[in-house]
Amino acid sequence: MVSKDLVAASSRPMILGILAQGENYGYEIIRRVRELSDGELEWTDGMLYPVLRRLEADGLIVSEWRVSDAGRRRRYYQINGDGAEALATERKQWRAVHGTLEKVWGPA
Repeated sequence: MVSKDLVAASSRPMILGILAQGENYGYEIIRRVRELSDGELEWTDGMLYPVLRRLEADGLIVSEWRVSDAGRRRRYYQINGDGAEALATERKQWRAVHGTLEKVWGPA
């Protein structure tokens, strides 16, 4: 299992990256993270929603309530232009960290 500190540090770029692929709602974001990490990252509502609220407060994503096809009311999140710019910056920073770690540890 991945440490809480690493999960917290990577949550912002992961959420922005997932939303860059298309709008989504909370449960599906959690499911997508689990899927992409092959089950290594287990996010909870209590971890996800504060990050989504912060991203929205920072003006990087927008949300709206809608009724799903199944009749459930869900809040859908979407990245905006500022969020796309923030994601590009995050991507550059994480690639620098990843590249440095590979030099230290050697490739996996």
